[in-house]
Amino acid sequence: MARLKLTFLGTGTSQGVPIIGSDHPVCLSKNPKDKRLRCSVMLSWGDFNFVIDTGPDFRQQMLRENVSTLSGVLYTHEHTDHIIGLDDIRPFFYRDRVDIPIYAEERVLEALVKRFQYILESDSLYPGTPNVVRNVIKEAEKIHLGGKEIIPIRVMHGRLPIVGFKVENLMYCTDVKTVPEASLKYFENLDVLVINALRIEQHYTHFTLKEALDFIKKVNPKKAYLTHVSHLLGFHDEVEAQLPDNVHLAYDGLALEL
Repeated sequence: MARLKLTFLGTGTSQGVPIIGSDHPVCLSKNPKDKRLRCSVMLSWGDFNFVIDTGPDFRQQMLRENVSTLSGVLYTHEHTDHIIGLDDIRPFFYRDRVDIPIYAEERVLEALVKRFQYILESDSLYPGTPNVVRNVIKEAEKIHLGGKEIIPIRVMHGRLPIVGFKVENLMYCTDVKTVPEASLKYFENLDVLVINALRIEQHYTHFTLKEALDFIKKVNPKKAYLTHVSHLLGFHDEVEAQLPDNVHLAYDGLALEL
């Protein structure tokens, strides 16, 4: 079985970093690691490339990583910064003329249909749209993609139930504020945990840095990477220097091989 590779396509929060018009020092930073596109990752193995979420920067991310094939898209939830780039899967369809599967909970698929009726509603299809196959996923029900087993795991984004994804000993979660007790077993014995850490100050729907670090300490993965980061967390290099040895601040373009 081919080795799994995780590529951080974007590690920023909903506005990205820098924020338009901001004079915050982090937004003015010249360090490339302080430039954060909207949050997304790509899971690759063999000839397969599966993307988790298609945010506003999806096109730019695909160009930067020189991605020429797309095997499918998995969605964590329906917020704009995680779905709005769906239209940009068109070049992959035009190239290979192969239907592109998307995987999401039923509620999320319904939201996608409302936003992208011209792609996803059979009686509203617009000429030139890609052929998309909708697949309903359910919490803790395994899906099999390209010979690998992927499990959607329930986490909470404030009051909104969303999913993270576990593949092999990797767990990817973003926009988490709490993790239900029933989900904790899936976080045991991880090689890699990717989890959000928005900022220092409290936030209603996202882990703060302290909350993320407390959760990482609780589940004790071999390594953890922080994502969905705002400018308010601070400069990349300064934050990285203060983290525990097994925790790192992810950045756009970072690639991990498991």
